[in-house]
Amino acid sequence: MLSEYLGKNGFRVTTKHRGDTGLKSALQRPWVIILLDVMLPGMDGFEVLKRIRAESSVSVLLLTARGEDVDRIVGLEIGADDYLPKPFNPRELLARMRAVLRRNAPSPATHSSVLRVRDLELDPAARKALKMGRRLDLTDVEFGLLEVLMQSPGKVVNREELSQAVLGRPFDPFDRSLDMHVSRLRRKLSQGGSAEDEVKTIRGAGYQLIVDNAETGD
Repeated sequence: MLSEYLGKNGFRVTTKHRGDTGLKSALQRPWVIILLDVMLPGMDGFEVLKRIRAESSVSVLLLTARGEDVDRIVGLEIGADDYLPKPFNPRELLARMRAVLRRNAPSPATHSSVLRVRDLELDPAARKALKMGRRLDLTDVEFGLLEVLMQSPGKVVNREELSQAVLGRPFDPFDRSLDMHVSRLRRKLSQGGSAEDEVKTIRGAGYQLIVDNAETGD
């Protein structure tokens, strides 16, 4: 039923009903987006996601059981771009998928496409982020977060703005998705240093990209 619904809305869908065969298929072709159920025979969704993230930054939307907050948190920590609890309205799933795909779309080239702050460099058009000249392996959500923060270096960006810009929906204080994505971004930026060295939490307000001796480029 879901395949038929998505097909009517412009998607060509391939389905796999086991985690192990799904993983093999996920790594064989350049998929636009993967819908991944946590509960799968052969290999659970978490293990599938881990192995996908070891080789690919393809967008992954995780489907979890209603009320299982731990599943959502673990999924986001592993690298899911978003999640949706079951049962869900197919129209909401479609909206979430389109939001993820918008984030993944190449940014239009502008005169200020390349951003530079401290030892960070981000090229939205090429979907490339560097730290000290080394490429960062970021998911689409993490890339979007870094881009928004680098557009306002040293300034506090509130959670509502980040949620709308990166997740494509209003901020929900009971939804930890945004915080988990920021946490993953911090770990990738820290490279052995303090997690607060790059992105600082401003309690009750939002997040701030630290800009000691910041340099922005255009």
